[in-house]
Amino acid sequence: QVHLGESGGGLVQRGGSLKLSCVASGGAFADYAMSWFRQAPGKEREREFVASINFSGNGKHYGDAVKGRFTISRDNAKNTVYLQMNSLKTEDTAAYYCAAKYGSGSSRAKEYDYWGQGTQVTVSS
Repeated sequence: QVHLGESGGGLVQRGGSLKLSCVASGGAFADYAMSWFRQAPGKEREREFVASINFSGNGKHYGDAVKGRFTISRDNAKNTVYLQMNSLKTEDTAAYYCAAKYGSGSSRAKEYDYWGQGTQVTVSS
């Protein structure tokens, strides 16, 4: 059983930056691809793919909405995955979740084995 805990969310002005962290415990972190998803207000049934990173950290993929602005990274020694978010837009406002998938990554939320509780990011205009 892998437990995931996100932190780093908050309120930021449009154009600003935030860095999210997700710490994993209870499993072999390096065996898992890690991803970030988000769920916007009013879209409780939709989790949008944000970014994924493979076990070694050299394979990264991004959702179209965040390409060029967000960067995913991981530190296997610290069992932690990060999401650096720059040039934030109001439409980035959402609850952000990290997720772990054994083996290779995916942009499909249903394929993930473990989820964190989420951290709220609010971008004001």
